[in-house]
Amino acid sequence: MVTIRLHNSKTRVKEVFAPLDTANVRLYVCGPTVYDRAHLGNGRPVVVFDTLYRLLRHVYGVGHVTYARNFTDVDDKINATAQARKAAGSPLSLEDLIRERTEETIGWYHADMDALGALRPDHEPRATEYIGPMIAMIETLIAGGHAYAAEGHVLFRVRSYKEYGQLSGRSVDDMIAGARVEVSPFKEDPMDFVLWKPSDADLPGWDSPWGRGRPGWHIECSAMSYELLGAAFDIHGGGLDLQFPHHENEIAQSCCAHPGAGFARVWMHNEMLQVEGRKMSKSLGNFFTVRDLLDQGVPGEVIRMVYLGTHYGKPMDWTAEKAAQAEATLRKWRALTAGVEAGAPLPEVIAALADDLNTAGAIALLHQAAGQGDAAGLKGSAQLLGLLQEGMGDWAEAAEAVDLSPWAARLADLRAEAMAAKDFSAVDALKARLQAVGVEVRMSKAGVELLPGPGFDPAKLAERE
Repeated sequence: MVTIRLHNSKTRVKEVFAPLDTANVRLYVCGPTVYDRAHLGNGRPVVVFDTLYRLLRHVYGVGHVTYARNFTDVDDKINATAQARKAAGSPLSLEDLIRERTEETIGWYHADMDALGALRPDHEPRATEYIGPMIAMIETLIAGGHAYAAEGHVLFRVRSYKEYGQLSGRSVDDMIAGARVEVSPFKEDPMDFVLWKPSDADLPGWDSPWGRGRPGWHIECSAMSYELLGAAFDIHGGGLDLQFPHHENEIAQSCCAHPGAGFARVWMHNEMLQVEGRKMSKSLGNFFTVRDLLDQGVPGEVIRMVYLGTHYGKPMDWTAEKAAQAEATLRKWRALTAGVEAGAPLPEVIAALADDLNTAGAIALLHQAAGQGDAAGLKGSAQLLGLLQEGMGDWAEAAEAVDLSPWAARLADLRAEAMAAKDFSAVDALKARLQAVGVEVRMSKAGVELLPGPGFDPAKLAERE
């Protein structure tokens, strides 16, 4: 069997991956808070852990991997949207408006992530469906002395868990000194965090032993992962921004509620994303969603290719140049593999992925396979990375279906006339028109060759007739 090595954020070393049960390898990833469209940074962990899911299924078998990724549908921003719709005159109850908003946003999320070629996880739990297990876990923590009730709130007693801070590598006192923590008069310690908080009549809430209220963010993933994967499971993933406090708090809650189980054995965190070398920000005008790119005509497969071009553990820079290069490469690969049945993934590609999910190295090997004309190996290996999938290449197939030969003949005639007249203005003008709609123009002594290039739009070509 293939040996997989993964960098464990908790131990800070690359380790041989040894699942608790090879018949049921378990993976949990923190999913989105469903209040709006997923931005480009949100898409990166989806593609990273989808690729890991594909590798695990390849190595251990499709029926032997369980992947859970949650939806956080209890959130102040969701509540605010529902309250705004209520204030605007909606006859629906606040609870119905919240459900309406989350259903709408989950639908968007599925459509956008499907466009990136991501497989749906085996479980997609919603926080609101696991309130009972959350309350039960909180009661267990109180009974064990790890949590306490105060003024309608329940808080986790951070100093009761001696290993708190191991994931992020900081002591509790250092955290207090270096971070902004919410100071409340009912807290025993500034670092104690909320497990349950009260809800007034204008907020969603559920009955509990501490009054009507709603869960804190951190308890949600601890309860859902326990219900779906058990007290101990193999891999927990998410963006680096979740390492502290969210993942640190998950560990504390789960290990105190289920002593000795160990919670997640391997922790994996993907680094953050930039746009053209700068942090993505609305104030900088470089903030956009996955849907923005799709609507601009950037194929989901191209977005996925750009994500995979950088190792998940390194900061990733999205650039227009990378997108253009990815599109050009995928066009060539799809042309090379058209009508070819996918072969088994190449051993060297599997080995690259098994080495801490080295997607950049795997893509370099795909280029090598394409250069050697190994269409079957290229296709099978690319599909292991979620590329060249059936049903994802409409954008490339539409371009390939366009007959560019009349344009090539016209350009060749103009070039012949230009060479005789020593005036190439007409050639340059037609060449510029073709390039403006994404046609790659190649002229040599052998003749004129026209190829669909990055951003090729057949509709615009027709408009220029």
